[in-house]
Amino acid sequence: MVYLVSKSLHIIGFVAWFAAMFYIWRLFVYHAEARSEDVRQTLATMERRLYRAILVPASVFTLVFGFVTLYIRWDALAATYWIWIKLALVGGLLVLQQMAAYYRNQLLQGVTYASSRRFRLLNEVPTLILIVIVLLAVLKPF
Repeated sequence: MVYLVSKSLHIIGFVAWFAAMFYIWRLFVYHAEARSEDVRQTLATMERRLYRAILVPASVFTLVFGFVTLYIRWDALAATYWIWIKLALVGGLLVLQQMAAYYRNQLLQGVTYASSRRFRLLNEVPTLILIVIVLLAVLKPF
């Protein structure tokens, strides 16, 4: 029962985390393209609230319950390769989250050299990570 609750909470967490990851990069696209200072200020507020109130807490929640789930089933999972690939992808997602923090600070200072095109491309990375993680978790190919 503890395993199923932990797994359920992990799934709830990653749904929120990925939703925030999808949205923050889209906000950066709009921020980079904004010409009005009022619009940039509104987007900065939205980015700050999304990052601090949803993205970071959801990532922590996901990681905590992911590792609890992994701990409970360590014997069954440690011998499989797919879990290590999934953990590497989660690491990549954490790097992407830190990149979001970096770009958010740059956008706030008005000194970013990243274009809206770069943000559009970075907006696709969480989708690709999600697809691979779900396929690994469901198919358990290795």
